[in-house]
Amino acid sequence: MPDLDIAFDDRGLVPCVMQDWRTGEVLTLAYMNAEALRKTQETGEIHFWSRSRGELWHKGATSGNTQKVRALRADCDRDAIVALVEPAGPACHTGERTCFFNGEVDTGAPYEVLPRLERTIAARASERPDGSWTAKLLADPALAGAKVEEEAEEVVRAVREESDERVANEAADVIYHLTVLLRTRGLTLADAERVLDERSR
Repeated sequence: MPDLDIAFDDRGLVPCVMQDWRTGEVLTLAYMNAEALRKTQETGEIHFWSRSRGELWHKGATSGNTQKVRALRADCDRDAIVALVEPAGPACHTGERTCFFNGEVDTGAPYEVLPRLERTIAARASERPDGSWTAKLLADPALAGAKVEEEAEEVVRAVREESDERVANEAADVIYHLTVLLRTRGLTLADAERVLDERSR
């Protein structure tokens, strides 16, 4: 990893925002000292400095919920870090996916909606509850594929003939059914997003 040339504060610390590499969701805020940053860069897994315990802290070492680093970024003043990570499990000690689960969380920000949809689909794949339309689609990839085709035709027709609201609704149906279809192949939207990223370079 590159030398970030971090401007540590007078306590020798720098705040680090940990963000999900795939979804963009903010997972936690903690602090690094020079040793924690060095260990993070050497091992490829997040290390923090615990201000309360006064010791180095390998995130997930006890719980198994380690955080694999995909990229480290410093801000314009080099006095804050964003760590883009692949979580092996919940980031919060409470068992929540993110530490930021208090406050205005009922309405998801746009970037949170698709990851939440994918987690719901993953839960249906694991639990297969009776009467679940998602579970039915997961068990029948041909049906899921047919629904993608059907909904794609409907969104095209809506763009041609109907209101913006109808277009948005039909587009949502396409995205939902496509996400389920991808899941039947063990793929996620992130796999398609990586292709788009490569094409944009």
